[in-house]
Amino acid sequence: MDVFGKVLKDYFKGKQKSKLWLHNSYGKPEDMPVDVFFRSETDLSELEKIALNLCSGTTLDIGAGVGSHALFLQKKGIEVTAIEHSAQACEIMRARGVKNVINMNVMQYNESQYDTLLMMMNGIGLCEDIQGLHKYLDHLKNLLAPGGQVLFDSSDIAYLYHPDDFLLKKYYGEISYQYEYQNIKGSWFKWLYIDFPKLSRLAEEHGWTSEMIYEDDTDQYLASLRLA
Repeated sequence: MDVFGKVLKDYFKGKQKSKLWLHNSYGKPEDMPVDVFFRSETDLSELEKIALNLCSGTTLDIGAGVGSHALFLQKKGIEVTAIEHSAQACEIMRARGVKNVINMNVMQYNESQYDTLLMMMNGIGLCEDIQGLHKYLDHLKNLLAPGGQVLFDSSDIAYLYHPDDFLLKKYYGEISYQYEYQNIKGSWFKWLYIDFPKLSRLAEEHGWTSEMIYEDDTDQYLASLRLA
């Protein structure tokens, strides 16, 4: 069951019946506010505003959710396509006015190339883990037009751990999550948070140059990738 899509649909219709809980592999479950996915232009963070204002040319909004970023870009006159794996989220996007919506996992998509590939709210994390990031960095090349750019944000989440935890072989940014809504739990899924130095090294291995554009006081950063 698409638990995430279910709560998004209920919220959109004004019928959300309980909290959305996010179980994780590092601590206690967290109460996740659903309204964060429906933010208006005035509610976006400074990082998001910078990223959206850097978008140019045809743009693919990867992991678009319910389309808040795509709607911002449409308003600016950017030709944007939103791709999202949740069918219910895609329905909401269309209802909110997003013109071009693709319901698909981006790893299975290679039909067009874009000047800007955008991944907000740590969208690069959908590659799941470091091994998946290697594949993802190569796949993005298929989607990027010559001279294009990749814009994304991520975080260094070292602060979540005790120093002894770093003795583990697994990279500390490889997390597992599970949504729970109305006492229904979805499947566990992997998500990656990656510190910029490690991201930069891995990107270089795959022929990308990386640049940190912005960093806030919570170790969240905005970066760009371009093919070398």
